[in-house]
Amino acid sequence: MSIVKINALTVPAEQREVLEQRFASRAGSVEGSDGFEWFELLRPVEGTDQYLVYTRWRSEEDFQAWMEGPMKAAHQGGGAAGGGGGAERPKPAATGSSVWSFEVVQQAAPKRA
Repeated sequence: MSIVKINALTVPAEQREVLEQRFASRAGSVEGSDGFEWFELLRPVEGTDQYLVYTRWRSEEDFQAWMEGPMKAAHQGGGAAGGGGGAERPKPAATGSSVWSFEVVQQAAPKRA
């Protein structure tokens, strides 16, 4: 079954809009990756300053290939998310990050009428 990666990002209140805009501008950058199945950016509602970045992959190998290829290039300024053309990289919106890994062992979808 699939694997899930959740990146828990600590984001100060004054950086929330910046983070959301950066994710909006990267739309499409992961969707074409081999083995990619799902993405969600989850905004905290109450009690925490952590956003959750949820991605689902066909396999750990597919995730690692994306990490070592397109994701690495984007975060080093070589991809669309880098802001383009040798410009100075903006400061991160998050002040901390932790990645959690899970295997999907059960799942359910809504029943269709």
